[in-house]
Amino acid sequence: MKNIEDLSKEDLIGLLTDSSKNWLAHDGLWFQEVEKKYGMDTAIDLDRSAWKRFTVIEAKRIMKRFGIEPDGGIPALIQALQFRLYAHINKQEIVEESDRHCIFRMNTCRVQDARKRKGLPDFPCKSVGIIEYGYFAQTIDPRIKTTCLICPPDPHPEDVICSWRFDLVPHSE
Repeated sequence: MKNIEDLSKEDLIGLLTDSSKNWLAHDGLWFQEVEKKYGMDTAIDLDRSAWKRFTVIEAKRIMKRFGIEPDGGIPALIQALQFRLYAHINKQEIVEESDRHCIFRMNTCRVQDARKRKGLPDFPCKSVGIIEYGYFAQTIDPRIKTTCLICPPDPHPEDVICSWRFDLVPHSE
C-alpha cells in the first residue's frame, strides 16, 4: 500500500490533476442540481455567492503555500494564477504583461468543452467570472482592478474562452 509521501513527482502531479478534475466535477454537479430544483437564475446567483468566498480562500492558501506577499502587484497575481486549481486542467496563458497590467486568457475550459461535446451552448459564466477573478486579484493585491474582456455568453474566438485584464491602480483611483 502506498502513502502519499511515497508517491513519485509524476504520481503527485497526476493526483493534483485528478483532484482538480474532481473538484470541478463536484462544482458542476452541485450547480446542475440547484438549477434543476430552482432554475438557472437562482443557480447562478448562488454560484456567485459561493465563488465570492471560495476564490478568496483559494488565493489566501496559494499565497501562504508559495510565500506570495500581500500587495505584490501584477507579478504576484501572475504567480498565483499558475497555482489555481483551474491551471492544472485548463489551458491558460498570459498574453501581455508589464508591472502595471497583464492580460490573462483561458484558452480551453473543461466546463465549456463538456457542453460543446453535448451540443449545448456555452455556459453563461461571465457574471460568476467577474466575481471569481475580481475577488481573487483583490485578495492578492487590493490595488488590482479586474476587467472582463470576453467571457460567455459573449461571442469568443475558438481558441479563447474568456479573457481578463488586470490593472494595478493607485488606491486613490
